[in-house]
Amino acid sequence: MRKKKMNDFNKILDKAKELEKKMKESQEKIKKIEAIGLSGADAIRVTLNGEGEMTKLEISDEILKEEKGIIEDLILAAHNNAKLQLKSKTSEEISKAAGGFGIPGFKWPL
Repeated sequence: MRKKKMNDFNKILDKAKELEKKMKESQEKIKKIEAIGLSGADAIRVTLNGEGEMTKLEISDEILKEEKGIIEDLILAAHNNAKLQLKSKTSEEISKAAGGFGIPGFKWPL
């Protein structure tokens, strides 16, 4: 009986090591993810990297004719859109890594 418990424990440890390896690989893939958020009929484009940092902001010439407050709102909307996409892509990547390990509903803190 004692030997069976040790074998079960070793299997759990092996699974944990495998999960840790997959999570590290997943974290590296996440760093390379890019999410583009749009607003104002594509007048504003915000690009975020996998760590949530804004790497690019594009503003069309036409939108620059608008009031400052409208442009600010559109930038916020595009950023929020990119953040949602990033969260979705990140969750998808984490689900792939955690798949098969019996971790239902595992969420990546973002």
